[in-house]
Amino acid sequence: MTPRAAVAGDAWSQTKSMQREFVAADGTTTAISDPSTGSAWQVAVSADHTQSLRGRERVGIAWSGAQPSGGRANDPFGPGGMNQEYPVVVLQCRGAGDAVRPETCWTSSFAQRSQVSKSESDATWTEDLHAPAAATEKVTSSSGDVPGADVCPTVDRSGLFYTRLVPFVSAKGQVYPACDAKTMPPEAAAEAALPANEIAAFTDGNGSGSVQFEVRTDVENESLGCNKQVACSIVVIPIVGISCDRASTQVPQQMTVAEKSCRRTGQFAPGSNNITSLGGDQAVSPALWWSESNWRNRFVIPVTFGDPPDTCDILDPRAPTGFYGSELLAQAALQWAPAYCLNKKRFKFQHNQMPDKAGFSLMASGGGAAALVSSKYEAQGDPIGYAPVALTGFGIGYIIDRPGNAGEYTSLRLNGRLLAKLITQSYTGSSFGAAHPGMEQNPWSITRDPEFVALNPGLTDDALEAGATLLSLSNSSDVVRQVTEYIASDKAAMEFVKGKRDPWGMRVNPSYKKIELPRDEWPLLDDFIPQGGTDCKVNNPSTYFNDLAAPVSTLRKIAEALLDAWPNVQTRCDTDLSVTPPIYKVGRVARQHYGERFMLGIVSLGDAQRYGLRTAGLETRKGRYVTPTTESLTAAVRLAKQKGKRGPFALDMAKLRKAGGAYPGTMLVYTAARLQNLDKKDAAKVAQFIRIATSEGQRAGSGNGQLPGGFVPIRKSGPTKALHAAAQRVATAIEKQHVPAAPAEAEPESVVPGPPEAAAPAEEPDAAAAPVAAEEKAEVVAMPPTQAVSSEWGGRLLPMLILLGLVFSVVSAVSRVVVLRSRR
Repeated sequence: MTPRAAVAGDAWSQTKSMQREFVAADGTTTAISDPSTGSAWQVAVSADHTQSLRGRERVGIAWSGAQPSGGRANDPFGPGGMNQEYPVVVLQCRGAGDAVRPETCWTSSFAQRSQVSKSESDATWTEDLHAPAAATEKVTSSSGDVPGADVCPTVDRSGLFYTRLVPFVSAKGQVYPACDAKTMPPEAAAEAALPANEIAAFTDGNGSGSVQFEVRTDVENESLGCNKQVACSIVVIPIVGISCDRASTQVPQQMTVAEKSCRRTGQFAPGSNNITSLGGDQAVSPALWWSESNWRNRFVIPVTFGDPPDTCDILDPRAPTGFYGSELLAQAALQWAPAYCLNKKRFKFQHNQMPDKAGFSLMASGGGAAALVSSKYEAQGDPIGYAPVALTGFGIGYIIDRPGNAGEYTSLRLNGRLLAKLITQSYTGSSFGAAHPGMEQNPWSITRDPEFVALNPGLTDDALEAGATLLSLSNSSDVVRQVTEYIASDKAAMEFVKGKRDPWGMRVNPSYKKIELPRDEWPLLDDFIPQGGTDCKVNNPSTYFNDLAAPVSTLRKIAEALLDAWPNVQTRCDTDLSVTPPIYKVGRVARQHYGERFMLGIVSLGDAQRYGLRTAGLETRKGRYVTPTTESLTAAVRLAKQKGKRGPFALDMAKLRKAGGAYPGTMLVYTAARLQNLDKKDAAKVAQFIRIATSEGQRAGSGNGQLPGGFVPIRKSGPTKALHAAAQRVATAIEKQHVPAAPAEAEPESVVPGPPEAAAPAEEPDAAAAPVAAEEKAEVVAMPPTQAVSSEWGGRLLPMLILLGLVFSVVSAVSRVVVLRSRR
């Protein structure tokens, strides 16, 4: 996946020189330097984007020239990363520049920020050469006041032990002493809704490393309080070790315990693992990131945040005009909506996410001004125009760790038959599923499928329930149609679905044998209920394969599940034996541990970019696997054909796969609206939206009104020229409302080379839309990160029961017209 589009001032980089020093009893100083150069470490840190960030968006942080790490942790997030040596600590902090202090930096546990009642051997901070004298006292706090015993009873005041408190100060000014779990902010609770985002990251033997760092707004972390008005930063601290103050003696063996501890250089060899979480040398650990020797080496990366999701609700009291349908547009709609509601010359645009078909039905029946869809639907009555407003698609997102704590897997490859196996629930998941008639010899999960192993060697062969399923949607969607269209275009996949065993003997789940493909909605057809098992299972019988699949209602939920490494598999079974009779509780399995993650799910490319998710390469020609990039989506749209001047563009999946370099998950999002009998004011608004969306809305960036990552710009020239011209024709037709219904349209026209600009009908100028240069160069845009500002408004502003009643009252009058050639 290509990175997010570069915008002026968006990326950030800096280089610093850093060195560790030991002061001897005679006052001489010994420097611990980079052994490869014999001088100070020259550490360079960069961030791939920093501006107009959204909640849970991930920023790529990379570094070079750092001290190689040792004792790699199984889990570097939160307290899990404490027992490493020479990591790079990455935190989110409130403030910018010198206003950033350890007290405004977030950690999810008190042990990451305070040292409470430690022995002298663990009081290394008291020997810090660069720390002020007040910070080296036996019991001290960076806030200046040491809380009393009533607040911090765990702090020893007998003079035997050492304590250093680094309180957390919330956005509202509340001071949390951070001496134990009870004196931390509420978001730091053990069962917090979100996993830790601070990380003690590993540096390889060459001094380089990188992480995807998740930022959070005040919506996710109110205590930290970052938002558009509050300055915040990502702070990166390469741990090179505590510099030690003057020794009490020239004889090392006679130094105090604290002096000896300060001068330690690590127990773990560079590149080694610390699987058993043994304690390392505190002086080179991340535990003392706040001590001056480490803090002085910090890189402070200023970041800004975009408008919150409720911006238009708060700032614009006008009634919104709803556009209904495709979630594929969610990330673009999040950035586009404020450009409408904050401009009084424009209408208040609202994106209400729902299944494409339902959105179309609502629009066609007069319940909505416009629909957002990715396929053609036939309405009984008024003619419909389809204006292309977004070029994007779906991906198979994944989070997979390589065995042996070797980091993330980054080059997943899948073909049609593997997707067919996953979606038909043909992996058995466990011994429970293995008892399914007709599936006894099938692998428990994809990790044990020889076909998958051959494409993706070196991964775990553990049997995983999460590896037996593809997290997908529970409702109808054009995305499901496109996924199953891809499977249907694969000969081997369809032979498997029809009942032919694969070369290794695996067979399709009998419940899905000969299921018709492609389709809009994936049904849960398997009714197998395993027998036996634990008392909990016996008392809670359920359809096992439905519990494995556990589809969800939105693509965003899939993306967030991948982000959290939290499968939606519903097979966890807990028993409470403290009561009679026992209480049995069935629910979602636990989050996967870092280093052991394996999850697959269908995501939008916009979500994938925002959340920093990897997407699999999909097979096109035999042996060729294509990932979603600007180039591969553009290659796909070159093959699109338009039926009629105001109809959608059809992608022939067979031709797309034959082309080789075209991405099979490419999809267009159209604004569809009636060409007759639409209210005049609504018609003007829809036309305005199309023109703005295909002009300033196609300018790459993270600001209001701009095009986020995960989308390819639709331009007046180049491969998307015909899309742009078609959108202007449809906008004009919608605005005029004079297009008669006709049984047949003009002959198909190709996107490439596309109709000349002069062929497009003249359109009235849009005073509200920003001008666009006549000849803008093709722009490489981030392939797939925005929770759309308007994406969550539908339920707030319109009673959904009324909407759904209206939708389904007209569904019987609406039938789908198949667009892809292979559908005809």
